[in-house]
Amino acid sequence: MADEDTTETGRCISCKRTFRYDPRTVETVLIDPQSGLPPGLTVLGTLRPATPEAVARSAEQPVCPDCLERARKFDQAWNPLGG
Repeated sequence: MADEDTTETGRCISCKRTFRYDPRTVETVLIDPQSGLPPGLTVLGTLRPATPEAVARSAEQPVCPDCLERARKFDQAWNPLGG
C-alpha cells in the first residue's frame, strides 16, 4: 500500500494554513522566494516579463482546497459567462 503513504504536510501559499496533500495531484503556484510572488507579477498586481533568473530560482508551492474554492467563486462572480 505504498500509494497510501504519498501524502505530505505543507503550508498553503495563500492562507498559510497547514494541510495534508498528495504531491502528485495538489494544485501549485510557482513562487519566487526572493519576492514571495509568482515570477512576472509585481507587488501592485501588474504583470511584467518574468526574468529567466526569477523563474530558475522559483519553486512550486501548494495551494489548499479552500483557497482554490474561494478563487473559483471569485472568478465566477467576476466572469459569470466564463469568458
